[in-house]
Amino acid sequence: MQKDKEFVGTLLGFDDFVNILLEDITQFEITPQGRRITKLDQISLNGNNITVLIPGGEGPEVRTEH
Repeated sequence: MQKDKEFVGTLLGFDDFVNILLEDITQFEITPQGRRITKLDQISLNGNNITVLIPGGEGPEVRTEH
């Protein structure tokens, strides 16, 4: 996505304009405070904002601090 966001989920459908519907989503967002991770049930994404699709992608590596 544009604006430093990445969505990982299950593809439910899409149309000719690459508008997509996802479920069981993990949203990764880069903010000035660091990386924010949000869980969502379902989302519809406008194809104009999608820059790349990666089938089978797992999203960015998530580091845990100990």
